Amino acid sequence: MVKPAIVRKAVLGLDVGKSSHWACLVTAEGEIAANRPVMNSEKELDDLFAQVGRGTLVVVDQVRNIGALAIRRARMAGLEVAYLPGIAAHGAARLFAGDAKTDERDAMVIAKTALGIPDSLLPVPRGNAELEAARSMAAQRNHMVTCATRDKNRLRSILLESCPPFEALADLSDPRWVNMLEKLGGPWGIADAGKAAMGAATRGADRGKMDAAWDAIATSTRPPKCMVEAENQQVMTLARRIREASAEAEVLDARIAAMLSDDATYECLLTVPGIGPRTASELVIAIDIADFPDHDHLASYCGIAPRNRQSGTSISSVSTSRQGNKRLKNLLIFSCNSLARSKNRFGDYYRRCRNRGMCHGEALKAVARKRIKVIYAIMRDKVPYAA
Repeated sequence: MVKPAIVRKAVLGLDVGKSSHWACLVTAEGEIAANRPVMNSEKELDDLFAQVGRGTLVVVDQVRNIGALAIRRARMAGLEVAYLPGIAAHGAARLFAGDAKTDERDAMVIAKTALGIPDSLLPVPRGNAELEAARSMAAQRNHMVTCATRDKNRLRSILLESCPPFEALADLSDPRWVNMLEKLGGPWGIADAGKAAMGAATRGADRGKMDAAWDAIATSTRPPKCMVEAENQQVMTLARRIREASAEAEVLDARIAAMLSDDATYECLLTVPGIGPRTASELVIAIDIADFPDHDHLASYCGIAPRNRQSGTSISSVSTSRQGNKRLKNLLIFSCNSLARSKNRFGDYYRRCRNRGMCHGEALKAVARKRIKVIYAIMRDKVPYAA
């Protein structure tokens, strides 16, 4: 990844906040030239940026939400902007005297770390209006997926407490199961409605599995009436929320795909084996390929580069890095599941990894690391994948 140029004049560290930020201006010699709070408003930020010298690097500790306005106004003032991740700032804070946790000290740590260790900084992508709109919708889609997952976990907890054999068979990724639970309630609501109602609510589902679910209910002990009533109401509510969240996520997926349909990089990424609309859109939204000089830097940013540990002859190991963009990391690794049984180069590589003794997860990570080379070349050159 291309790091911001080494600062020649000054660094303005901003510990961003909801209503106000703390600004610390450090000269090239490391002296603090200004140190004060500034309101999170366009006028005060513009006044601040007008007072610093041209060429000053503005460094923030958050790039979204509370840091978005400061980044926009800094760029409008012609200043370069960089990002110091929170984990890096937290580690760097230990290098400075004192152990207080204040906005003033945090801003000083951000500024002096950026000045002395420019390699710790990350670039702030320059997204155009369409990409920013797609990013906003992607954030909402991710929120809906998170809500659906949370409600599924809660629903499974209720079913497990009521009828474990039924819960073991329940497939909450199947909309027909969700429809049945929304209409009929939990296992005892299904039992009261009858097998015919169960079949009507799950029309098209695997009959063998539905018969097994009915048998699981029939062979279990029914709880008291008050428990059944409370359970049915909760199950219906949770199932409805899961259906609504899943439907909204699908609508947002379609809108994001339509918005990016004219993007050459997005279209080219869809030609890569295992890359679908969701992964392709996340890559286009989150990555400005010009910031990365090679695929190794891109792999590091995505969190799929291995972490080497070596100290003399006592320690020598290679493990998975816990840093990087976790959303991209998960998408890139889990999307390789579809490649495990394929006959292309990635499927062959997966099988070679397994033959070398790697477990399934390790092999998937190795395939993701290999595929990132292809992804980097495609995003850089904007050309379709060719096996």
